[in-house]
Order: sequence, then structure tokens, then C-alpha cells
Amino acid sequence: MNIKITGTGSYIPMTLEKNEDFNNHQFLNADGSTINSPNEVIVEKFKAITGIAERRYAKPELNNSDLAFFAAEKAIADAKINAEELDYIILAHNFGDIKSNTIQSDAVPSLAARVKHRLKIKNPKCVAYDVLFGCPGWNEGVIQAHAFIKAGIAKKCLVVGAETLSRVIDKHDRDSMIYSDGAGAVVIEETSEEGGIIAHESASYTYEEIDYLFFGGSYNPSLDQDVKYIKMYGRKIYEFALKHVPDAMKSCLDNSGLAITDVKKILIHQANEKMDEAIVKRFYKLYNMKVPEGIMPMSIYKLGNSSVATIPTLLDLVKNNKIKDQSIEKGDVIIFASVGAGMNINAIVYKY
Repeated sequence: MNIKITGTGSYIPMTLEKNEDFNNHQFLNADGSTINSPNEVIVEKFKAITGIAERRYAKPELNNSDLAFFAAEKAIADAKINAEELDYIILAHNFGDIKSNTIQSDAVPSLAARVKHRLKIKNPKCVAYDVLFGCPGWNEGVIQAHAFIKAGIAKKCLVVGAETLSRVIDKHDRDSMIYSDGAGAVVIEETSEEGGIIAHESASYTYEEIDYLFFGGSYNPSLDQDVKYIKMYGRKIYEFALKHVPDAMKSCLDNSGLAITDVKKILIHQANEKMDEAIVKRFYKLYNMKVPEGIMPMSIYKLGNSSVATIPTLLDLVKNNKIKDQSIEKGDVIIFASVGAGMNINAIVYKY
């Protein structure tokens, strides 16, 4: 049984936020004290570390489920199927729908149910539910869809990753420059074509690592501390990712029966350019190899970190030749890998 991605789609928001747009922000330390560097220096250092030059924010009238719907519609059209054929809609996110200029998350009904409604699917046997798994949520949705199809309880699944992180950022926190909005989607189905999902690996580290990413108050003590924003311990996440993600990728690849030399592309969560480069370098070091040129397409420099949306969006862009000097050919072996809040990690070996 071959279970493959037969359609992809993405939605990249229209509002462009460049690094220089942060020059007038009041950035503060975690204790509320003033940072003794001009914003131009802060932004320059940020670019050097993360690789991010700009990011996209959703228009005020659009919610996360809207972005998810736009990407889903494109994936269904690309797969050339009728939406009524879908057995599952699995939607990965972190914060639900947050209307612009509000502080309350809305996930009732689920975002997957909202997307199903927007798609005008009448079939009650099309089951719609959300996945909360941090940034690796889209990968985990793909793994679940694979399991459903392999078990014979589904034939076609839609897996979406969507997020509007711009609505949960503390404008006084330098890390707010990392986050962005977007959505990516795929249709997965059983097919007679060669390839598809070959192996996968997931893990949750929740003992010491539980609060590496968390919801916390603003760095500005004059603001309401009961209003929470996305926060992270960047150094701890960096060290965690370098320690665990390459091992998960290696375990997944070894279980696939394929060789490291078979791998043509690594589509990794667009979290931080330097961190992603270090992860892939360490992964190849486990095989006593250097990183092949062009193995890791990147979109973070223009799109920022849109959490669960980064990998499906990147896949859609590469597939449609929208990233310079990057393409995927029939038969190429790809590794999807991600790390995020939980702390969760996962990897998938896929033959295109």
C-alpha cells in the first residue's frame, strides 16, 4: 500500500512586515529593564541569528481558520478530488482563531470543523478535528492520516497547518520578530503510484522541557500581566533541538531502509536559520558526511516562523518552483522534520 501526498496548497498573507518596521518598537528585557542597545543593532543581530528579513501577517478581517480554508481549497483542487470524498480533515494549530485586536482564543467549534463548513462538505462521515502538538503538529497530522489509511478506515485525508502568531506576540519582546502567519495543506490518499510515506518517528519530552515554550505576561510591567503572549527560552530550545532532532531523523531514516545518500531534500520546520543549519549538519555528522549543497530549502528569510504552517508551505513552494534553485523530482526521497512546544519532535521519510 502506497500512501502519498496527491495535492498541496498554501496561503501566504498579504501584509508584509520588514525588519526595519521594528526600529520604533520598545524592546525590553524579561525583567522589564531597558535594553542598552539601539533597535537598529537589535534588529541586525536578530537577522544574523535567525536569517529572517521579513515576515507576513494576516489582514485584520481574516482569522486562522480562514487561512486554513484558503490553503485547503488549493490542496483539494491540486489533488483533483471532490471535497466530499474526504474521510478526515486534520488541522494543526496552537492558538485557535484570535480576532484582530482581541486577546481571547476561540476554538469552539474546532478549526477543522470550520474549514469543513467553509468547504461546504455535507458528508457527516468526513471527520474533522484539531491537533495541538506545537510546531510539529502538521507532521503529526500527516502521521495520523497515514495510520488511518493504512488501517483501512480512510481513503483520503486533508491535513492542514495554520497559525496567526502575530496575534499572540508581546511587542516588547525581541523574540516577537520571529513569528508570522500562514497556512499550508496537503491531501493524502492511497495510490497505486510508487513511493509515499515510508517511515516516521515522534517523541514528546515533557519532564524538564515542558516550559521551554509557554504563555507568559508582557515584558512591559505596566501592561496587564493577566494577558498572556507566546514566550520561549531560546537557548534551551536551541540546545534541545541540536541534541534530539538529528537523532530522531537518523532513527526514522534507518527504519525506512534507505541510505543517507538516497536523501535529496530535507524540509525542516522554519524556526531559526542557524538552528536548522546546525541540526542538519549534526544529522549528516552522524553518518560521517558533510551536508550536500542545496539539500535544505529555506523560506524563513521571507516568511518568518509560522509554526505548523512552515513545512507544508515550504513543500508547496518547492513543488511549484517558487524557491530559487530548488525543486523536487519524481522519486526523490525527502525528510520532513520538526521541533516545538511540548517539547515535541518528529520526522517523516517520504518518497516523492
